[in-house]
Amino acid sequence: MSLQLKQSALPADEKSLSEFKHIVLVLPAGRPQGLPFSDLLDARLKRSNTKYSDLAKTPITFDLPEGTMASWVVLEEKLSPFQRHTQLRKAIKPLLDEKPQALAIAVFGDESVRRHTAQDAFYVAAVNATALTNSKKKSAKKARELKSISVFGYADAKAFSDIQAKAAGNLLTRQLSILPPNQLTPTIYREKIAKLAKTNGWQHEEFDFKKLRKLGAGAFVAVAQGSDPQDAAIVHLTYSPKGAKKHIALVGKGICFDTGGHNLKPAKYMHGMHEDMNGSAVALGILQAATEAKLPIKIDCWLAITQNHIGPLAYKQNDVVTALNGTTIEIVHTDAEGRMVLADTLTLASREKPEFIMDFATLTGSMYVALGNRASGIIGNRPELLTKAVDIGIQAGERVYVLPFDEDYEDDLESDIADIKQCTLEGGADHTLAARFLAKFIEGDIPWVHVDLSSYSCKGGLGAVTTETNGFGVAFGFDLLKREFI
Repeated sequence: MSLQLKQSALPADEKSLSEFKHIVLVLPAGRPQGLPFSDLLDARLKRSNTKYSDLAKTPITFDLPEGTMASWVVLEEKLSPFQRHTQLRKAIKPLLDEKPQALAIAVFGDESVRRHTAQDAFYVAAVNATALTNSKKKSAKKARELKSISVFGYADAKAFSDIQAKAAGNLLTRQLSILPPNQLTPTIYREKIAKLAKTNGWQHEEFDFKKLRKLGAGAFVAVAQGSDPQDAAIVHLTYSPKGAKKHIALVGKGICFDTGGHNLKPAKYMHGMHEDMNGSAVALGILQAATEAKLPIKIDCWLAITQNHIGPLAYKQNDVVTALNGTTIEIVHTDAEGRMVLADTLTLASREKPEFIMDFATLTGSMYVALGNRASGIIGNRPELLTKAVDIGIQAGERVYVLPFDEDYEDDLESDIADIKQCTLEGGADHTLAARFLAKFIEGDIPWVHVDLSSYSCKGGLGAVTTETNGFGVAFGFDLLKREFI
C-alpha cells in the first residue's frame, strides 16, 4: 500500500478543489464562512427539504456542475472517535466506490477541530483505499486504486505518517483473513510470513511440528496432530530497532480452518472458519504498522499456526495432554482448540521475558454473546492497564470492554485427573474461563492483556472500515503501544 499524501494548512477554496473529481468536505456544527460551493450546497439542501444541521445525521453526496462528485458531512464535537469514523465512512464510501485515483479532503472549523477531523478523515480514506482481493472473473484485471490523498486545512507529516502505517497494517490483516482456506493453509501462511519477514527485515524463526513435539509442547501438538499434512508451526518474528528501550510480545491465534475436531461444528457455524486465524493476522498487522511507523520498541510476534481437523490422529474428549510448561490438561471439548495452541505459544513468548504480552484471538462464542460484533472484550492481569486500554480503544475508534478475571471462576476448571480442565461443557462465562486457563501458561509475573475478537467481522463494515472483515484490533493495538511504551 503506497499512498501519496499532499498537505496544506490553508483552507480549501473552489479554485484549489477544482482539479479534483472526488472531494469530501468535513464541516463543523456551526457553518463556516467562505465555504466552497456554498450556493450549490444550499440548492441541494433546499431540493431535499433538509438543513445544514441534518448533515450531522446523514452525509449527502452530489455532483458539481463540472462532474466532480462531492460528499458533505458535519461532525459535531460531542461525537466519539467511533462515531466520527462511522459518519466519515458513510461520506467517503460513495466516492471510493467509483475507484478514484485521487481524493481531496477539505476540513473546516477552528484549529483543534481541523486537527481531529483531518486525521480521522485521512484514516478512513487510507484504510479503505485498496480493494480486498477476490476470485471473481471481473476482478482478474487489477482494479484502479487510490494513489493520492490531498488534505486541505491541516498539515502534520508525522501524524499522517503514523495513520498511514496503521492503515497499512489493517489492510494486511484483512487481506490475510479473507483468503479461502485452500489458499491459506499453514504451509502457504508460513511462506507468506517468511516473505513479509524478509521484506521488513524481521528476524524469523519457526518451531515446526517435529520441533514442538520434541520440546514437549503437548497442548499445541494435540490440536495440530489431526491434520494431514502436519505442517503446523509456531512462528516467531522479531522487530528490533536500534535504541529500543521497551520489549513487548504480540501473540496471535492462527487456526487456518477450524472444523471443531471430533466435536464437529454444524455447517452454520463451520462457515467462515477460514477466518479463525484472524488473531494472528491482527498481530501481524500491528507488527507491520509498528515497523512502517518505526516505533522504537522491540516487538516479538508469536503466531500459532495450524488447523483443527478430524482424522485418526485427532485429539479426543477425555485425552490428557502435557503442555510445554508441564501442566497437564484434561480435554473436554475439541472445539476449544484456540486456547490449546495459545497455551504453549504464551509459554514460549513469556520465556523471552518481555515487559508486556498482548494476545489476539477469535476465541469464544460467549464473548460474541456478551458483546455482539461491534466491540471486543479484553481480560488481563493488571486492572490499571485494562482501564487505560479501554480509553485507548475509545480514542482509536475500536471499542473494547473489560470482562471478569476473578480467581474463583477457576473452580469450574478443576479436574479429577489432570492439573486443569481445558473448558467446561456447560459453557457459561467461557470467555473468562478461557482467560483463566491461558494465564496458567505465562511464566513469570508479566503484565498481560487478552483480546477476544468478537468484532472481527461485522456486516456493512464497522467504524472506519467499509468491509465486513474489518481488521479490528490493529488500530487499538498500535495506539496502545504508542501510548504506553514510548
